[in-house]
Amino acid sequence: MSSVRAIVAGHAALADGLISAVAAITGRGDVLRAVSGAGMTASDVTRTLERALDDTGANVVFTDLPGGSCTLAARRLQRERPGLAVVIGVNLPMLLEFVMRESGGAADAAAAMERGRDNIRIFDATNVR
Repeated sequence: MSSVRAIVAGHAALADGLISAVAAITGRGDVLRAVSGAGMTASDVTRTLERALDDTGANVVFTDLPGGSCTLAARRLQRERPGLAVVIGVNLPMLLEFVMRESGGAADAAAAMERGRDNIRIFDATNVR
């Protein structure tokens, strides 16, 4: 098996960009694999994601949009793979938290989701003095 612990799947080159940023910040981009649904049918996305999971042994998939093709594919695969964690709404703080943890399992995915959610803010410039 590879050192990959999670798949990052999304539209266009989003996954590649996020993984590139993780690698630049932590040096641990190798624990993530990118999957893009660009130019694929729903069946193609499912097969590509399934192949990535099989090739890596990963049991976590981070996706971008709740109704996106990558999320729908991951959810289909989750029915066949009950241990597969699907985390929707991927962001950089989420992935940084995940790669800095050791096991890469569902508990780490849950902690990463919390970190990602906690880092969403609106900066109110009207309160700056």
